[in-house]
Amino acid sequence: MRVVIVTESFPPDVNGVAHCALQTARHLVDRGHSPLVVAPATAAGTGPDASAPCPVVRVPSLPLPGYPQVRVALPSRRVAAAIAEHRADLVHLASPFVLGVRGMAAATRLGLPAVAVYQTDLAGYARTYVHAGEAAAWRRIRSVHAAADLTLAPSSAALHDLESHGVPRVRLWPRGVDTARFHPGLRDEALRRELAPNGELIVGYVGRLAPEKQVELLAGVCGLEGVRVVVVGDGPSLPTLTETLPGAVFLGRRTGDELARIFASLDVFAHTGPFETFCQTVQEAMASGVPVVAPAAGGPLDLVAHGRTGLLVPPRDAAAVRDAVWALAADPGLRAAYGAAGRATVEGRTWAAVGDQLLGHYAGVLAGRRMAVAA
Repeated sequence: MRVVIVTESFPPDVNGVAHCALQTARHLVDRGHSPLVVAPATAAGTGPDASAPCPVVRVPSLPLPGYPQVRVALPSRRVAAAIAEHRADLVHLASPFVLGVRGMAAATRLGLPAVAVYQTDLAGYARTYVHAGEAAAWRRIRSVHAAADLTLAPSSAALHDLESHGVPRVRLWPRGVDTARFHPGLRDEALRRELAPNGELIVGYVGRLAPEKQVELLAGVCGLEGVRVVVVGDGPSLPTLTETLPGAVFLGRRTGDELARIFASLDVFAHTGPFETFCQTVQEAMASGVPVVAPAAGGPLDLVAHGRTGLLVPPRDAAAVRDAVWALAADPGLRAAYGAAGRATVEGRTWAAVGDQLLGHYAGVLAGRRMAVAA
C-alpha cells in the first residue's frame, strides 16, 4: 500500500502530532508498505530528514507568531504534486488544520480515500490564546473531517467532542507507547541525587511549556515540604514559569533514552493541561512505573484509573493537584502499587499493536471505496 502522511508537524519537532506521525511512518515501513511524509519545512539550520524511515517532502512554512517553535505551512502546490507523484492509494491526514486542509483537497481532486486523525484540541487553544474563536475552530475542524472517509479519535472524550460537533464517521484509535524504552528499570539513583540532593520526593512534569498546559498549577506543589518539582520541556511560558515555580528544576527539552531515564527516576508524574485529546506523557510515565496525577478531562480519563494507577483531579484546580501529590508523597506503598498497576496497564499498548489497528482502519476505508465503485 502506498500512503501519503500529510502532517502539521514532524521531527525534529517534539510534540504528540510529530511523534505519532513518525511512529505511523515507521510501522508502515516495517509492515512492507510505502509511505511518504509531507510536512512543514523546519527552521533554517536544522538538519535533513536522514533519520526518517521514509522520504519526506517539506513545504515552505513560517513560525507561529508568539510561539516560534511551532511552524505553519504556507500555500504550496507541493502537497498535491507529492500525493500524485507517490501514486498514493490512501492519504493520512495527521491533525489536519492548515497543511491537512490542502491534503484533503488534493485527495478529493485525485479521487483518493482519506483518513483524518484528530489530535489537537484547537477549540481549546482558541479559548486559551485569543479568548474567542472556539466556534470558528470547530467549523474548520468539522469541514475537513467531514470530507474524510474516516476520522480517528485518540480517546473517548475526543470521540464524543467530534460527534457532538457534527463530525461523521468517527472511530477510536489510541496511541502506542514504547514499553522497551520507557521502563521502571531505568530508575537512576545518581540522577535522583543530582535533582534532589536532600532526598526530596521528585514530582515531574514533561511537555511543552505553553499557556494551554497550565503548568503554573504546580506552584502549590513547589511549596510542599520535602518535595522537588522537575520540569522537562521548552516553550513560550518558560520565563514566566521560572518565577511562578520557585525551587523547581528546569531541564529543558529532553528526548529518547535520556528522557526515559528521567521518567523512571520520578516519584510522581503530574500533568496539568485540561485540553489533551490523548496525553502521551501520561502513558510514558505509566510505562516507567510512575504514579500519575492528571486532570479529569480529555485523554487522561481513558488512561488513568483513579485510585488504581493514579489520581484524577478537577481541571484547573491547583489545590487539588497539590493535595493529590501530598497524598502520594505520604504513602510510599501506594505510590509503588499505582506505579506497578500503571506499568501492567500499558504493557500491551505497543506502537506495533496500535499500528496494526491503524492498518485495519485503512483496509476498511479501501474496502468501502471498492464497494462504492462496484455499486
